[in-house]
Amino acid sequence: MAEWNAFYRNEDEEEEQEEGEQSGESYRITGRDSLVFLVDASKEMFIKGEDGQPSNFDMTMQVVRSVYMSKIISSHRDLVALVFYGTEQSKNPRNSFKHVYVYHDLDEPGAKRVQDIDSLRGEKGAQLAAETMGSGETSLGDALWCCANLYSDIKLRLSHKRLMIFTCRDEPHGGDSVKDRQARTKAGDLKETGVVIDLMHLMKPGGFNVSLFFCDVISPPEDESELGLQEEPCEKLDDLQKRVRAKEQKKRAMARLNLCLGEGLNVAVGIYATAVTARKPSAIKLYRETNEPVRSKTRTFHTQTGSLLLPSEIKKAQVYGKKQIVMERDEVDAIKKFDDPGLLLIGFKPMEKLKLHHHIQPAVFLYPEEDQVKGSACLFSALLKKCSERNVFALCRCIARRNYPPRFAALVPQHEEVDEGNAQITPPGFNVIYLPYADDFRTLDPPHYPAASQVQVDKMKEIISKLRFKYRSDAFENPVIQQHYRNLEALALDMMAPEDIEDLIMPKVEQIDSRLGPLVDEFKDLVYPENYNPESKPAAKRKTGQNWSGAEKKPKVEVTEDELKVHVQNGTLAKLTVPVLKEACKQFGVRTAGTKKQELIDVISLLKHFAIDKA
Repeated sequence: MAEWNAFYRNEDEEEEQEEGEQSGESYRITGRDSLVFLVDASKEMFIKGEDGQPSNFDMTMQVVRSVYMSKIISSHRDLVALVFYGTEQSKNPRNSFKHVYVYHDLDEPGAKRVQDIDSLRGEKGAQLAAETMGSGETSLGDALWCCANLYSDIKLRLSHKRLMIFTCRDEPHGGDSVKDRQARTKAGDLKETGVVIDLMHLMKPGGFNVSLFFCDVISPPEDESELGLQEEPCEKLDDLQKRVRAKEQKKRAMARLNLCLGEGLNVAVGIYATAVTARKPSAIKLYRETNEPVRSKTRTFHTQTGSLLLPSEIKKAQVYGKKQIVMERDEVDAIKKFDDPGLLLIGFKPMEKLKLHHHIQPAVFLYPEEDQVKGSACLFSALLKKCSERNVFALCRCIARRNYPPRFAALVPQHEEVDEGNAQITPPGFNVIYLPYADDFRTLDPPHYPAASQVQVDKMKEIISKLRFKYRSDAFENPVIQQHYRNLEALALDMMAPEDIEDLIMPKVEQIDSRLGPLVDEFKDLVYPENYNPESKPAAKRKTGQNWSGAEKKPKVEVTEDELKVHVQNGTLAKLTVPVLKEACKQFGVRTAGTKKQELIDVISLLKHFAIDKA
């Protein structure tokens, strides 16, 4: 029974599981992520900005909507909630807290929730919020207590719990020390239960002073790579979206390994995917009558008795030397195993030795795991610094997970980069470039074309220099995927038509023409003949022969009897074409309509051998 449960997992289990490796042993992250938006609903949040800028409340609703949409697309099983504090009306479980309005409970995001957020946007949304919730007294401690109850009411396993506070008031209680103390106490209780509290402070006249109250409420950064508290408030919507996106996305390691620098010297590191290819989701099969998702189950049965086979009764076999070798599952795993998972340092190479064609698959990122082995961050930082100073990369043997084949990898150093707001753009660490084996290289026979003259080459270099621009991968979206999700969004939200998308991969012809100017015509004059028009249709090919009314008859193909005899004796009839073989068969009076080449060869061989023996 234990083996059955180990192999056939419970299909009704309500948690997603991600598997990885940690020091050769499997580790597992179970549960769902959860995020609670705690939004200030005071009158100050509804004041519009200068020059027609949206109010802080409207900016917050746009950010909440974007997070809802991203959760629906990327991780629809995560839980999100929206809670307002400082309201006149009260709406929360059991109505235990005044001036706290739970707009959305902790649950999976859906189309209905997105529509609810849309109703709170703009001037009409501000009016609806005033009519529904209003603005009243503020008690952040009660709001945090209410959020704690939302978490306690969830029976599912939560892997990550985060709470974001959106406000433009640095003193929410107006200097009331009792309420301040209650809020700090409740924030401490939340942090002890594993809830991460973040502050998304917004612009207010006179500036936002974090040290007055919120510095004691928010959680410290979970690790060195995470963005800490930003002193400057968010003035624009883009800044707020970037800050929320950096916080709400949980950084999870694909694998946790040991980087062995020598005998007995190990550094704990984590492997992270910095970029993942966006794909359209796979189709979900639905039951015709109820329109509910269909879940498939796989069971293995005995072909003769029809009985259900247990995992211990299933064997694997390999035919070798005309014998069937039967192996147990453990024996197959042992054959696949090369070594324990980890990174083994082999040596160092100059950066010039690493070529562009060595990049055969997406690179991953290496960062130290101080929690696993103390001192890993210090030693990792020293290795990164020295590799960067000497302009070398570390050559390692990498086994990412158990029973994975070993690969050679180049650890390329990368320095930290920050923007003007002191927000991290590029983290410090190593980029892991998987290197190809000798078998991965192929010998190509490129076609030969006439060589270009030096004048033509110089002119094309001038054209290329005019068309160069700084490429950023995040500046180009896949138009097919964007159109797919726009269509789904319009269908789910009952929109009249999907939003128009801009195809960013299409060339900007007008901009290109203005940049190049007369260079294109100069290049055409150098390369193409005079009066050449590439857009004109090519002239029709003239048919050979004098008779234009019909096609010319094909020349008759013949082979002499002596040549045919030589081909039969040497066994080279296969070199002859089908028309030649058919003509040879006609010499023996054999009909060949619809006959294949091998059948023609067999017939001719039989007839010629018979003729030779008879002679």
